[in-house]
Amino acid sequence: MALADKGAFSRRITRLYEYWKDSMTEVDAVSVVVTNDEDIIYSKGSALMIWLLGYELRDTILFFTLKDIFVVATKKKTDFLRPLREVLSKKDDLPNMTLLTKAKGDSGEDHMKTIIETAKTFKKIGLFSKDNYKGELSKMWKVKLKEIEVEQMCVSAHFAHCMSVKDDVELSNIKKVSTFTSDIFSKYFRNELMDIVDEEKKVKHTRVSGNLENLISDGKKYLPPGMNKDSLENCYTPIVQSGSGFSLKFSAISNDDKLDFSNGSSVTVSFGSRYKSYCSNITRTILVEPSQEQQDNYEVLLEAIEKTYSAMTPGTKISSVYNTCLAHIKEKRPDWADNFPKNIGFGTGIEFREPSLLLSPKNDTTLKENQTFVTHIGVPGLSHNGKEYCLMIGDTVVVENEGATVVTPSKKKVKSVSIFLKGEDEAGDEEEDENLMENITRSSKRTTVIENKLRSEPLSDDKRKEHQKRLTTQLNEEAKARLSDKKNGYSPKKKMQTTVAFKNIASFPTDPTIRDLKIMVDKKHESVILPIFGVPTPYHISHIKNISKSEEGDYVYLRINFNVPGTLSALEEHYANPDATFLKETTYRSSVRKNKSGETPGMHLNNAFRMIKEMQKKFKQYESEKKQMADVVEQDTLKITQTKGVPRLKDLYMRPNVTTKRVIGTLEAHSNGFRFNNTHGSNIDIIYNTIKFAFFQPCDKEMLIMLHFYLRHPIMIGKKKTYHISFYTEVGEIMTDLGKSSHMYDRDDIEAEHAEREMRQKLKSAFKMFIEKVENLTNGKVEFDTPFRDLGFHGVPNRSSCLLQPTTHCIINVVEWPPFVIALDEVELIHFERVQFQLKNFDMVFIFKDYSRKVEMINSIPMSSLDAIKEWLNSCDIKYTEGAVSLNWGKVMKAIVDDPDRFFDDGGWKFLDPESDAEMEDDEDDMDQSFNPAEDPDAEGSEESDSDEDYSSDSSDSEDSESGSGSSEESGKDWSDLEAEAKRDDQNRQGREEIEEESPRKQKKKLKKVGHSSGSKKRSR
Repeated sequence: MALADKGAFSRRITRLYEYWKDSMTEVDAVSVVVTNDEDIIYSKGSALMIWLLGYELRDTILFFTLKDIFVVATKKKTDFLRPLREVLSKKDDLPNMTLLTKAKGDSGEDHMKTIIETAKTFKKIGLFSKDNYKGELSKMWKVKLKEIEVEQMCVSAHFAHCMSVKDDVELSNIKKVSTFTSDIFSKYFRNELMDIVDEEKKVKHTRVSGNLENLISDGKKYLPPGMNKDSLENCYTPIVQSGSGFSLKFSAISNDDKLDFSNGSSVTVSFGSRYKSYCSNITRTILVEPSQEQQDNYEVLLEAIEKTYSAMTPGTKISSVYNTCLAHIKEKRPDWADNFPKNIGFGTGIEFREPSLLLSPKNDTTLKENQTFVTHIGVPGLSHNGKEYCLMIGDTVVVENEGATVVTPSKKKVKSVSIFLKGEDEAGDEEEDENLMENITRSSKRTTVIENKLRSEPLSDDKRKEHQKRLTTQLNEEAKARLSDKKNGYSPKKKMQTTVAFKNIASFPTDPTIRDLKIMVDKKHESVILPIFGVPTPYHISHIKNISKSEEGDYVYLRINFNVPGTLSALEEHYANPDATFLKETTYRSSVRKNKSGETPGMHLNNAFRMIKEMQKKFKQYESEKKQMADVVEQDTLKITQTKGVPRLKDLYMRPNVTTKRVIGTLEAHSNGFRFNNTHGSNIDIIYNTIKFAFFQPCDKEMLIMLHFYLRHPIMIGKKKTYHISFYTEVGEIMTDLGKSSHMYDRDDIEAEHAEREMRQKLKSAFKMFIEKVENLTNGKVEFDTPFRDLGFHGVPNRSSCLLQPTTHCIINVVEWPPFVIALDEVELIHFERVQFQLKNFDMVFIFKDYSRKVEMINSIPMSSLDAIKEWLNSCDIKYTEGAVSLNWGKVMKAIVDDPDRFFDDGGWKFLDPESDAEMEDDEDDMDQSFNPAEDPDAEGSEESDSDEDYSSDSSDSEDSESGSGSSEESGKDWSDLEAEAKRDDQNRQGREEIEEESPRKQKKKLKKVGHSSGSKKRSR
């Protein structure tokens, strides 16, 4: 058994006792008993245990008082509850927990006596009267309670109201399972029904219901990312009805009648899924060839349920919500009022149906924010042409400030749930219907066409362009507002402290070398004392730009260059008075000959040169490390969980490597962070607050399965800082032996493939289970995002081509190293470069909202992916532009940062739009048209004459053939004409050779002119 969630227990037990003291003061104690009765699926006692503890503890007694909580259970369960006593002991307003351990199979009668002695002092004990457990423990406990004369009271409604308001973790589970339930209807049931209709199958209701039940239990195919199928189950057996005898009750059972999909019939379906014990439900009606009257009736019911959702606001009485729905029915269809159901839904959560929260006219309970309900509105007994049909609609909703939010978003408009029978001619005309995607359609040949089976048509270019225009305006306005806020809240940059060699005279060294006016290197203060005009002058090592030494004849020369304001290597912030006069360089000379005392003066310069070089090297290394550590934030101390059952993944590798070689280790999730214990002995800690995004990369069509963390602040791994950390393991063989010959039916290869598939499934299950435990442990603070492989495209973000995959918040590739992760909320716009018809690839440029940040690029994306990427970006409300050439983004961004006001006054990012490119091309065309070939002396005809002669070439040929009977002198050219033509050709050839030697820009212009003139001359000949 896993560890109990202390955080959730603390929050919920506190809420329970606060509710007790406010609204349940007449009760002195509450008795809860749950036994091993498999026939009972939903009970208040079981729901309370799951809500408080996260697990249903069977064969257990919980006895709550205002001062104590008594627990009678086996040793395994009391060990599970023992850590929770620490939570209770930390708060004065919470009771203590007394654990009474009984042997397995023991009735626990001895421990019951301890509780009974305490219970004798109470006047009234609360219990769940509808929990009818039949186990020995329950029978014994009921006997013991009857022996004492204490009044008993049912408190089921009180506990239901206390648990009805869901916290973030509960809402997350309900929304996940509701999405799954909605997908089952949209992606499976509707398609399955269409296949039945298409092939005119005779299928029983029970068979359709059974298939639906099995699919929900299995859950593999339609399971959203982040959900574990082992925690998934049916709320109840799905109810499928058609023909006649419809029932609106959830206790209804699908009968053995065949599905009726004749004209005017209806097929109703209700089913629910349960994930981590939290329920969801959906109810839909599918109409077959509905008449206009049936469609109008459905619209009335749909409007009624929409008005119901609008009325479900915090503070509203439930009876008022029901009356709002009924009033609409009476207004539109008063004949339905008498048969309208007595309730239109109920509260849901861990228990599928909460009777105290029925949406009925007699319930005056006030709605609260974050309560969840199952709505269920229907009208049975309707008829069309003497045939019975029924209308039902239902969803799972969450109460919010502006009304109920539907979390089962499957479409329910009449055209989305209707089957229209079309003839062949009508089916042909239907392709032109703009509402085709809203209809479930089939032809007289029983060929079924439904929304999900149609090829999803991308958004039309006109709509997409219109949306992008709105985004452009919005983008510029937001950017202006952001820059304005920066200006208003601008704080001048702190100037760096001036580097000082010695803070005071007392720290100045008194070495004899200084008195002798020699160069002295002070390693302690990182300074060099130079004699200048007979005065020892100290310089900090940071002020020395470079130093060089040379020997000429009998002398050695030492030259020192200094950093001064105005040079690239010097920062003016380092200088208190940059306008002062500075020494730029100085040279010292010393003899290499021995003096009278036998010393060589030049040796001192050699030693000074060596020591200054060493000091410079150390100082630069220190400055580099300091700069690298500037944005590194020290993490909090990891709080180790001492108890057993810590979530862990074994046999993982880490990137970046801790050492030069890969090391294997175990990833553990503790109270406030992860720890990677590796064989190298150096533990790597990652605190949850440091994680910005967490990704789970499955091993589907990949050789690695991994968890990747993108951090808010870099941390140090070894001697390097990093924003990215991956924990992964390899799946299958990355290398293949090409020399090995194998047959497709080789048993060894088949077994190896089977073993690899099993290993992939095993690894995926282990990773998903770890993710689920981590998300529960952190109360949703750390959520793992799974990339959408179907939306992926290939490109080159770094050095090699890889698959880029969008996620909910980012676009990533974490399989290759270094990884590529860009958060979409940090992106200002995306520009596509090299988008030309004749090119196979294009580039993608990410421009960030922080204009000082360098743009990111993905190169060599196949042109076939362009439309899909545009569609994805448009759905994410991200502005994109495209161009035929690559831009110098360094200069572009520098110009924007230098004068952003002027940039946005000139239209902002509109200069990247294709319309602006078209205007530029028009301008270029106007410039080109300013050159008229007819004005060129070498040209012998205009463009019009060229085109005329091109189109009339056939006729001219025929005329030449007809005039061929004349003399050769009339039809041919004389020698003088031929010599003049040859001379002009020589001049043109010489001109082209001169053009090739000129600059590229002039060359381009002149080639254009020559092309015009030579072309026209050729045609004129």
